[in-house]
Amino acid sequence: MEPILFLNLERENKRYASEFKEAASRVIDSGWYILGEEKEKFEKDFAAYCGTNHCIGVGNGLDAIRLILMGYMVQGIMEEGDEIIVPANSFIATALAVSQCGLKPIFVDCSIHTYNIDPAVILKKVSSKTKAIIAVHLYGQVAAMEELRIIARQYNLKLIEDAAQAHGAIYEGWKVGGLADAAAFSFYPVKNLGALGDAGAVTTNDDSLAEIVRALSNYGSDDKYIHKYKGLNSRLDEMQAAILSVRLKYLDEDNKRRIEIARYYSENIKNSQIILPEVDHVGSHVFHLYVIRSSRRDRLQQYLLENGIHTQIHYPLSIHKQEAYSKLRSVVVPVAECLQEEVLSLPLYPSLKSEEMHKIVEVLNQFS
Repeated sequence: MEPILFLNLERENKRYASEFKEAASRVIDSGWYILGEEKEKFEKDFAAYCGTNHCIGVGNGLDAIRLILMGYMVQGIMEEGDEIIVPANSFIATALAVSQCGLKPIFVDCSIHTYNIDPAVILKKVSSKTKAIIAVHLYGQVAAMEELRIIARQYNLKLIEDAAQAHGAIYEGWKVGGLADAAAFSFYPVKNLGALGDAGAVTTNDDSLAEIVRALSNYGSDDKYIHKYKGLNSRLDEMQAAILSVRLKYLDEDNKRRIEIARYYSENIKNSQIILPEVDHVGSHVFHLYVIRSSRRDRLQQYLLENGIHTQIHYPLSIHKQEAYSKLRSVVVPVAECLQEEVLSLPLYPSLKSEEMHKIVEVLNQFS
């Protein structure tokens, strides 16, 4: 058998190649490549998919979070120096967006069961300077939104979803993107809903915030050459919007396949040295990643590679351990630090073949 790639993007995108080419030709022939009909169509369709009133297509997931925070600063809800609670166990973009707005990320530990931010720990971190909680739906599993909403209401905080890994996940009958005051999405090519380059979006039911974010993403302008705000150039371009419209049609089907593969792993991996992911059934898990744990993680990863199975580590360092945040290394988040030593992500994507799944399980069960 050929080596099993952690993610075979070539195989993934071949499934939609003819529709991608048709969409690309349509954009090329239109002669209109920025702020056109393709962006408007995707925004309308994705807002409807998420169950929100607004979707604003932007340049990437980092900018999506940043633009939400900038929008709240324009509204006077936040100001430089205010604190934003974020999970220490996430991709660094979550914290970078906070820092780049002149706000202060307050790192909070995660649950050992779901790896998502732990609501119980948040209560110890709230101060008079706290203005928002960013809930990351890590690996595709929805965070504990009801508990987070209670805390947000109690302390008058904004609740923001970082849904970059959870497109299509559902919580109490509602899709992510519509579970909080606003949500940020990334459509980086490896995501459950991936473009063929960088892309992102903001979803919200807040009319004022949506209007501000849309202007901020377009140089702070909602009228050509008239600039209300000191904005960014962060716009979903027509080509990526057209590609995303193709992928959106198949998102639920692809997520269903991801869940089937995850179920196969969970039912068939039987090795006492491997801890399998837990699923909190209050909200769904769309398995952007299938993350196992082992106290012998590095040896396990090498063993899998020797057997032709590629894996990745998400993430080898908690955010506060990164050099970029060296001044915050004294933060105490024991669960996140434990995870960084043990987590290992297995191949999981809709075009993964049955024989590949079987081999992965067989090899894992023989590890000793």
